[in-house]
Amino acid sequence: MVKIEFLGPINKDDINLDIKNLKELSSILKNDKDFSSWIETCAVAVNDTLVFSKDFELKNGDKVSLLPPVCGG
Repeated sequence: MVKIEFLGPINKDDINLDIKNLKELSSILKNDKDFSSWIETCAVAVNDTLVFSKDFELKNGDKVSLLPPVCGG
């Protein structure tokens, strides 16, 4: 299982999924009405390291963090 955490203003509870790569996660989240508006703007980190390819392979126990864009001040 891979833990998916939604950070910042996404306001969605963490979920656990049996997925092999980020492409599978993207497919699942495109159909989630609570998250679909965020899918194109979020950065993605796996085990606290930013990842830029949807082909990135995931292993059991990995943590995927979805980071929405934010403004600081």
